[in-house]
Amino acid sequence: MPNTFHRVGNGPHPVLVLHGWFGDARSFEQIEPWLSGHAFSYVFMDYRGYGSMQETRGAYTIDEIAADALALADALGFTSFSLIGHSMGGMAIERIAACAPERVRALVAIAPVPCGGISYDTATRRLLEDAAGCVDKRKAIIDRSTGGRLPSSWVEWKAAYSAAHSSPEAFAAYFRAWADTDFSNEITGQHPVKVLVGEHDPTFNAGLMAQTYLRRYPHAIVEILKNAGHYPMNETPLALVAAFESFLADTAAVANTHYSSAL
Repeated sequence: MPNTFHRVGNGPHPVLVLHGWFGDARSFEQIEPWLSGHAFSYVFMDYRGYGSMQETRGAYTIDEIAADALALADALGFTSFSLIGHSMGGMAIERIAACAPERVRALVAIAPVPCGGISYDTATRRLLEDAAGCVDKRKAIIDRSTGGRLPSSWVEWKAAYSAAHSSPEAFAAYFRAWADTDFSNEITGQHPVKVLVGEHDPTFNAGLMAQTYLRRYPHAIVEILKNAGHYPMNETPLALVAAFESFLADTAAVANTHYSSAL
């Protein structure tokens, strides 16, 4: 199925970038000017029901996101690539790596939902479920996930952006997809992984990553981004780019060394 996306850079290392529950393919715009386009080819894609795919119906599952991402990689001629995923997109990149492990070079998970999903108490789950039809509840979630420390005008903008760039049907369904999906038994842990979490993120924090990513991936590392909550692409864009590009560059260098040694 055709997918909407945009590309930044034409470097030799392809990177698919997957957005979060409150985003779309354009939600990373604050980091785009600072990406190394000579080293990487970043492809930012929409999910069904989001962004320029807002009118495209689907099952709205993590498996569907993974299948659409792999189809896009095929269409672009990417035989191998790295993956960046934010929040819900963090779960989706794990799914892609589980489906096509030989094609994935490295994973960067930003404030990610782990592959086993998240269990919430009744009140929190109701808040998250009701956010599809209520911008005020979206604001409450965004404010909570960034530590209650950011300007109200930004929180309002983020909530309004989310409501305008996703269909209510898709938004509601994707919550159930990322909260309730569990494919942790399919993780082999073979890939290099860097997990980036904000110091002010109350849920998707270093403690959760120690219980999930660090246990499942022997080559995983976790870095805490200072002065960030759940949305470091908005809160600390330069620090975010520096953190993941250094990792991807090191991964590429190791891969090239292994290739040269094999010749």
